[in-house]
Amino acid sequence: MLDGFIINALIAGICVSIIAGGLGCFVVWKKMAYFGDSLSHSSLLGIAIGISLGLNFTIGTFITCIIFASLLTYLQNKNILSNDTLLGILAHAALSIGIIAISISNQYVNLDAYLFGDILTVTESETYWFISAAVIVFIILYIIWEKLVLMTIDENIAKSEGINTSIVNSIFLILLVIFVATCVKVVGILLITSMLIIPAAASRQITNSPTKMAFGSGLIAIASVFIGIFSSIIFDIPTGPSIIAILTIIFILTLPLKRNS
Repeated sequence: MLDGFIINALIAGICVSIIAGGLGCFVVWKKMAYFGDSLSHSSLLGIAIGISLGLNFTIGTFITCIIFASLLTYLQNKNILSNDTLLGILAHAALSIGIIAISISNQYVNLDAYLFGDILTVTESETYWFISAAVIVFIILYIIWEKLVLMTIDENIAKSEGINTSIVNSIFLILLVIFVATCVKVVGILLITSMLIIPAAASRQITNSPTKMAFGSGLIAIASVFIGIFSSIIFDIPTGPSIIAILTIIFILTLPLKRNS
């Protein structure tokens, strides 16, 4: 019989894996890994704001990431600087301000838990948030899936088909924000992007269609969560990094399969 904290951790991990399965594919296809990394870095500022205002850190993270994504989109449209430069400036500014805000707060904060995750401390009440987030993201992504795939292939063709690309892109960014806010407790701020891109990259080696890639990505993420959680318990090692290490091993194992296919 599994202990309650393990069951809670597995539920949280499965939910995050389901979200990562679909979203990660588009992050890989659209080459948005750096954007995802920047978004996750900005979440620390949201955590600091949440702690300062006495809010749940997930709410603070969600609000801050929405503002960050909106500001970034606005500045990108203004063509002030290159995307990489903007991402680097905003992400590290938010990360630095977040660390400063946490350090000067009067409350004790386990910074390692936010940076590298602490999935084994997920409570039963928090699992309802994970389940809700997974269901919401899955349903919305299912609805806009074909539009997103077409936009990824060629946005001009998507526009000619009558797709409002601005709205679809905005919805996709909101889904990414939900993922970041959900994933902080699972693998931590510094490893969130890995949870998005590694399962998708591994699945890409062994699948031949967008739908199969998303399905395979989700399964790979779930398997890594299971192995990572039990490995961390058995060997007394950090859970978040363990999950990412397992993902990396799986990715390496899929490389020969791609070459032989």
